[in-house]
This record gives sequence, structure tokens and C-alpha cells, in this order.
Amino acid sequence: MTRLRAICAAVALVCASGQALAATASHEASAVAFLKLAHADQLGAPIYMQAQQMFAQRFAETKAPDSKKAVLEKYQAQANAALDKAIGWDKLQPDMVKLYTDNFSEQELKDLVAFYQSPLGKKVQAKMPQISQQSFQMTQEKLQPAVPVVTGLLESMTKELVPAGTKGAAPAAPAKKP
Repeated sequence: MTRLRAICAAVALVCASGQALAATASHEASAVAFLKLAHADQLGAPIYMQAQQMFAQRFAETKAPDSKKAVLEKYQAQANAALDKAIGWDKLQPDMVKLYTDNFSEQELKDLVAFYQSPLGKKVQAKMPQISQQSFQMTQEKLQPAVPVVTGLLESMTKELVPAGTKGAAPAAPAKKP
């Protein structure tokens, strides 16, 4: 009788683990569908663009002739390859799927997919980059009056912490670990 119970328990565990794996796969598939609709594979695009601009700027600063443009393009391609190794979608996707499955239930992800497939969801997706940029600019403009105040506070704190007549202490080096 004990042997029969052990066999039944083992069969039940196998069935339960199979169902758990299927549920996990379905949950992950919902996350993948959402990430595709959200164009998450384009998250790294600004970083690539920034790297390209850095190389183009350095090329311009060196006043290299146009005949050397192939050198610029070679290094830009190498930078893209290095970025692909670090943040290519194939590197980010597994972590992004985990991030979304950890934070959203399968049903919530399905609801997000449905929303992004709706006319309103498509409009949100189309408008969001522009709205985000405008929000950033608006915040930067509103921040301007606070910059001198915060800078003044920083200077006041420094004066209070550094004794008069000294040039100020350099930040302490981090303690070395034995």
C-alpha cells in the first residue's frame, strides 16, 4: 500500500509540474506578445544613436577629410557590434520577459496586448514618444529656476563643512579591502 501511495504521489507531482510548466510558458508567451506590440526591441535604439553621434562628432573634431569616411563607418560598425553583444534584443529579451512576468499576471499581460491592439492603444503607442519628449522638455524648462537655488545650497553646504581659510578637502578615497 505504501508503494502505491508513493507511485500516486509521483504521478501527481509529474502532472502538476507539467501544468506549471505549461502555465509558465503561456505567461511568458503573453509577455513576449506584449513586448512585441510595445516595440521593446527598440529600447536600445537611443544608445546606438548616441554612440553613432559620438563617433561622428569625433570624426568632425579631427577634421578628417571625407576620403577617411570609411574609417568612421568601420568604427561605427564595430561600436554597433559591441553594443549588440551587450544590449542586443537577444540579450535583453529573456530579462525583459522575466521582468514583465514578475510584475504582471498572465491575464494582465493579455489585457495589455488587447489594449495595444485596440485603436486607442495604437494611438497611445504612436503618440507616446512625442508626449514623452514634450514632457521631458517641459520638466527641463520648469527645472531651470531651481538650478541656481540648488547650486547655491550646495555651495552653502560646502562652506559650512569646510573650515574657513582652507581650499577644501578632496573626497576621501574608498577604504581598501584587505
